[in-house]
Amino acid sequence: MAMLSATGLTKTFGALVAVNNVSFEVEQGEILGLIGPNGSGKSTIFNCIAGMYAPSAGSIRFQGDEIAGLTADRVCHKGIGRTFQIPRPFRNLSLLENVALSAYFGQDRSASRSNCWRAAEQALELVGLPSDAHSTTAGLGAAALKKLELARAIATQPRLLLADESLNGLDHHEMEQAADMLQRIRRDMGITIVWVEHIMGVLMRVVDRVVVLDHGEIIFVGGPSAAQTDARVVEVYLGTSEQPAGAA
Repeated sequence: MAMLSATGLTKTFGALVAVNNVSFEVEQGEILGLIGPNGSGKSTIFNCIAGMYAPSAGSIRFQGDEIAGLTADRVCHKGIGRTFQIPRPFRNLSLLENVALSAYFGQDRSASRSNCWRAAEQALELVGLPSDAHSTTAGLGAAALKKLELARAIATQPRLLLADESLNGLDHHEMEQAADMLQRIRRDMGITIVWVEHIMGVLMRVVDRVVVLDHGEIIFVGGPSAAQTDARVVEVYLGTSEQPAGAA
């Protein structure tokens, strides 16, 4: 049984069909890339899975349980963590407090205070941020804010991580670091990852499979190498017959 399965997933906003009859599965332990041009429906699918939106139709099952229509907090407590494209940390809290707060609420308030602090320290160390009680968000650049966003998601102790455009706003070196970090999260914590991204170059060397979207519909499912030579994928990204490996 797949860890996560979406069947006939559809989301409309009035007359706009943002996601149309999408079906795919995520196997335990893999990194799945969910990619496509801007406006292709990637973030809408994420928001349906994470409980930000209720699907208009279709099913979303996580470890056999239906989660479509659950609120975001209940989805998180089921074991699905997520990051956001635009990090919004609590600026009046330290890094450690930011992450400990996520640990507390993300684990259904069942974790003790000491366990939350320990989970926060471990998450910060994993992403390479200071885990002392005094470091703050002041002066953090785009890459460090993305790391903090990952640490907050990890602290909820997810079995499945939804990583939403972790490369946006980063330079090439920072992109490579972010991709390596997602690999470490899978390797060291055993977390399955679905990675939404529109920058293909770095993502393709990390993911096991990709689901490619265009105008709210799936146009390709398969390995990253096959995706880069698929005529429809090339056309969507470049509008030419060139290879899309470095396309943005």
